[in-house]
Amino acid sequence: MGWKAAQKLIHHWKILRGDNVMIIRGKDRGETGTIKRVIRSQNRVIVEGKNLVKKHIKQGQGHEGGIFTVEAPLHVSNVQIVDPVTGQPCKVGIRYQEDGTKVRVSRGIGASGSIIPRPEILKIRATPRPTIAGPKDTPIELVHEKTYDGKTGKGMPDL
Repeated sequence: MGWKAAQKLIHHWKILRGDNVMIIRGKDRGETGTIKRVIRSQNRVIVEGKNLVKKHIKQGQGHEGGIFTVEAPLHVSNVQIVDPVTGQPCKVGIRYQEDGTKVRVSRGIGASGSIIPRPEILKIRATPRPTIAGPKDTPIELVHEKTYDGKTGKGMPDL
């Protein structure tokens, strides 16, 4: 990727994996689907069951060859999130609630201004957090031990 293309990469993504989107340009225009994968290095998304293309795959060791139908990536500018209230495509804005949490809201012409919920698939961890301490974990006694006192200066290194 050249430096010009790198400048055009989206830094703050508002579309996430698991969002319901409507395709606004291309051969599947007007259809809705769920985002299966986000390719941030190319500003592209793969929508589940949409933008299907035929791919010729050569036979290799361990897999069969042939012509397969696969989902091709769409540019992120060709999809818009569906407003959860109206069901129409809308732009996405960021707002902060009273308790300080950051939420996505629908905005634009005909948008309801409602909160777009975070997809459930993002709340599920691929690898669950370990519940028992492993051999490389710090023992809990050492974690809770107080090694520095700011008022007395105890624990300061002698320089």
